[in-house]
Amino acid sequence: MSVITAATYTYLPDYLVNFLNEAIRFRLHAMKGEAYEVPELNYFSDGSELDELIRANELSEVEVIALMLALVPHIIPSFLDEIVADFLPTGGDLPDFGGVKAKNHRGMMPTGETLLYILKGNDLGERMALNHYIHVESELFKKGILFIEEAPQGEPKMSGRLLMDDEYIDLLTTGSVQKPKMSSNFPAKLVETDMMWENLVLQNKTLQQIKEIETWLQYNDLVMNEWGLKTKVKPGYRVMFFGPPGTGKTLTAGLLGKYSGRDVYRIDLSLIVSKYIGETEKNLSRLFDKAINKDWILFFDEADSVFGKRTSVRDAHDKYANQEVSYLLQRIEAHPGLVILASNLKNNIDSAFTRRFQSIIEFEVPGVRERLQLWQDNLPDMIPLAEEISLQNISRSFDLTGANIVNIVQYVCLRTASMQRTTISLEHLMEGIRKEYLKEGKIF
Repeated sequence: MSVITAATYTYLPDYLVNFLNEAIRFRLHAMKGEAYEVPELNYFSDGSELDELIRANELSEVEVIALMLALVPHIIPSFLDEIVADFLPTGGDLPDFGGVKAKNHRGMMPTGETLLYILKGNDLGERMALNHYIHVESELFKKGILFIEEAPQGEPKMSGRLLMDDEYIDLLTTGSVQKPKMSSNFPAKLVETDMMWENLVLQNKTLQQIKEIETWLQYNDLVMNEWGLKTKVKPGYRVMFFGPPGTGKTLTAGLLGKYSGRDVYRIDLSLIVSKYIGETEKNLSRLFDKAINKDWILFFDEADSVFGKRTSVRDAHDKYANQEVSYLLQRIEAHPGLVILASNLKNNIDSAFTRRFQSIIEFEVPGVRERLQLWQDNLPDMIPLAEEISLQNISRSFDLTGANIVNIVQYVCLRTASMQRTTISLEHLMEGIRKEYLKEGKIF
């Protein structure tokens, strides 16, 4: 069997691959009563990402084997097949070893059974103790770095594949983490912004409440872990943003992430909600399971569709809809990170959720002062306004949100450029305002 080298794969130390190889061969030979040298993990620091992961989590030898077993199919597809072929040169089956074939991957994929067999053979007591360790004590499994895939109904639980979180696969094989992309398996999109706090124009009371969230993001670890509130206070922070569209809810979520160094994921509820019974809960479960150890901010925009009020039960549909709300309440309450629900109307959200929010923040339509600041901040400096334009009068006369004003500025600038004007005219400005009023059914 060829041995992978550090020169070929910078991020995977070859001595760890060799150790896993020897650990598997030792177990196979031991089960046949054949002598084979007991492998030793002579660990040394080499500065790789894998080395950093092992040291940071103080991984045991058992965990190092589990980690390598989950990682190696991504580097050496034939790794397990070659070992088993050497052990069974004339062919045959080895059911105790576990392992499955994947849909596209042609090599053997390890399962939970594979891990139990390599480490404990067929010693029932030792296997049970290891099973407990994996699911209750191991840092790798508690943090979601490794997990046992759910097996098909009716099959042994440990027959599920031993898998590694996608972000850690990226980290350990390329040296960098790729952000998850929106898909049916991950119904969320990364929220990024080039804006700064100075660009967020809100009323003072709203800004003060947002500062409370910043305080939680900055000091939660201190008060929970070092000050001992972990045993007294539920994990996580739950916030509700409510107010008309275009008032800054999404931008606020993005800025909270930007300035706290956290990724913000906007959940696409159209990919979450399913008409099939139980599917909505499964979709949400996958999302929360993936996010639980990532220190992400989860942003549920237009949350009414999932977090709406429970109704009186008239038929089976109402019953299962209410069960979905109850399940959501349970998952959100247990989530250790920041969860933001956004809605146009506070009263659309079930009161069971609002009672459990640490903060409920109203994003009001900007007043005259805020509208003036929004006009001043968004109009370009490179082209002047016509003399007859008074931003003070426009701010007083037209009830617009920040999003409305941004749309108007874009429209006016394009019109001005297309007509090769050197100033922004009042005529074009009023055309832009009229368009926004008509879009929202307002009387101009």
